[in-house]
Amino acid sequence: MSKSEQDQVREMLAEAGYSEKAIDYVLSREQIGVLEDADHSTLVKGPCGDTMRISLKLEGDKIKDAKMEVLGCPGAVASACAVIDLAKGKDLEEAEKIDLESLFKVVEKLPDQKVHCAKLALATLKRALREYKEKTGKGAEKEKAEAAG
Repeated sequence: MSKSEQDQVREMLAEAGYSEKAIDYVLSREQIGVLEDADHSTLVKGPCGDTMRISLKLEGDKIKDAKMEVLGCPGAVASACAVIDLAKGKDLEEAEKIDLESLFKVVEKLPDQKVHCAKLALATLKRALREYKEKTGKGAEKEKAEAAG
């Protein structure tokens, strides 16, 4: 995309109510893609039809790398990128605590009608974490340790 095309997209998104940070996510798409050597991936389709697939690479209980594929609008892309930025480097328990408030501290602003995109990105992350823990027994280990206390 040429500089002039990027400027036009940036202007349209700003007029629609996206913050500069959200626009940067949409244009850079650094967190968008597939991890070929992922330890786990999860696909979630939202009620609006947007679809997200998250790929996670873990080292122990820590999210070493993550990417998200997105079939959706700029709100979905910005939200997915923000969730990936928030999740990388966190352990499973910390990543489970990422919420809408945390996401909006990063993405700053989306148009009001795009809040559902942020919720979809969070739901995709949380489902992936739950599935990964079920698959590997990570949640069961923690529960046993807490019970032994």
